[in-house]
Amino acid sequence: METRVTQKAIILNSEGKVLSLHRSSTDPTSPNKWDLPGGEIDFGEDAFNALIREVNEECGLSVKDIKPFDVESHKNDKGEFWVTIAYIVKTKSDDIKLSFEHDEFRWLSPKEFLELESTNKIRRFINNLARSGNRDT
Repeated sequence: METRVTQKAIILNSEGKVLSLHRSSTDPTSPNKWDLPGGEIDFGEDAFNALIREVNEECGLSVKDIKPFDVESHKNDKGEFWVTIAYIVKTKSDDIKLSFEHDEFRWLSPKEFLELESTNKIRRFINNLARSGNRDT
């Protein structure tokens, strides 16, 4: 069984709102769903460097601080085992430059985010963020 490891960045602004990215309609994995910046760790890549790379690729932001927050794992219908690590991330600015993977971004409260269509793992991370009361940006 193959194991795939991905990471997600929970980027909060000064009001405690989460940077939320809308996946484009052509996205092969989760089209038209709301997501967090992040992606897979490449073979041999350091986990933090992978997250820094993904945040920069997907929204043009430079990371200045990373704190582990939550972990989710599941087996999909293809028999792949997925592990996703979520981090609370501080960035050097909030000047968003979206990649081709996303067609919109919003700063949303956890409650607002949960009203939109997303994947189960992302909903879990946002639910846990809301329960934790974490505003540590």
